[in-house]
Amino acid sequence: MRIRRLVAVLGVLAVLSAGCDRAPAEPADEPLRPQWQALSLPAPPGAAGRPLLRDAVACDGRWYVVGGLADAAGETRPAAWSSADGASWSALPVAASSFYGRQHVLYAAACRGDRLAALGAKNGGVHGNPRTGTWALEPGGALREVPAPFELYAGPRAVSVARLAAGPAGWLIAGARVDGAAVWTSADGGRFTIREGVPELAGDGRGRTVAYDAVAVPSGWWVVGAVLPPGATALAPLAWSSADGRAWRRVALPVPDGRGQAQRVASVGDGGLVAVGPVRDGFAAWRLAGGEWRRVGGFGGPGPGVSSVDGLVAAGRGLVAVTGDGGGHGLWYSVDSGDSWRTMAMPGAVPDGGNSAVSVAARGDRILLVADDGQESRAWWVGLPTIDR
Repeated sequence: MRIRRLVAVLGVLAVLSAGCDRAPAEPADEPLRPQWQALSLPAPPGAAGRPLLRDAVACDGRWYVVGGLADAAGETRPAAWSSADGASWSALPVAASSFYGRQHVLYAAACRGDRLAALGAKNGGVHGNPRTGTWALEPGGALREVPAPFELYAGPRAVSVARLAAGPAGWLIAGARVDGAAVWTSADGGRFTIREGVPELAGDGRGRTVAYDAVAVPSGWWVVGAVLPPGATALAPLAWSSADGRAWRRVALPVPDGRGQAQRVASVGDGGLVAVGPVRDGFAAWRLAGGEWRRVGGFGGPGPGVSSVDGLVAAGRGLVAVTGDGGGHGLWYSVDSGDSWRTMAMPGAVPDGGNSAVSVAARGDRILLVADDGQESRAWWVGLPTIDR
């Protein structure tokens, strides 16, 4: 589910290529222009349809792309692809087990070792709310929908099921219920248990909370999001830590005017974390080091619409962020753990809004970009550009 939709629920506005293809260093005020190479993802078996590429991840020597297909009448079904080398792709077998699962578009994914898990949703029912579920890939098998009780992800307490993370402690979904931020935990990426109404994580007298993203760390989990304080008209950024996904500790992220959201988080090479999200004057980056969150860099500026961070991934020794500002999507690259950022030219313009989507994955010093401009989905890879610090 898109981040701007999660904000609306709260009722507030608040890449692979050979090494020789890398772009040379460019002046700091010029966009980096990597030599993107287009990829071809084969049509999955079954009825033809327009690909809907929504997310990409990489681990254990494999790349994965998830999304769906839409036929001429607009009916959808889930789809996923994998590749060992980034050049040759194959469609994964997909096995749905429910009425809405057969119509899912897979919008978020995470992997650990040779296991892949994904979130899928399809709007339906009397109120047209998302019918959300999880999917799990067994090694050498199909990507299967995991049966779950209706109210585990939907029902009268549902608000959002946002992002999925995997790590040594298992699997965790970040999202929100009617009483604020919530998580779902799983040992194997299959069946999840909801953790809602948890002290510090859920809303309380300090305001209503929402969780947008999660990342695994050796000590457990970090989740990022925001809180809407009582009587306020704008969200303030938050982060939470937990060793087991059950008990949580809340931390307010520093921002001069108290306004902002931490929408994505990623591990960086030095063992720290970086969170990124929109603030009044563009986008801010916060870094966790030595047990303390500090605001470090910033980039971009106020856009014509609601700003959002749609992706953040560690790539090589750097970070790549995908943002939307209401006018279009953009890519940003940092080689100093979020202190400074350079804009990176995308292979094509992608509007921000409607059915558009952009996601990025990384393995080593190579990145994979998938994008849907509302009319067509495409994928590219490239080696990371080299820039002077």
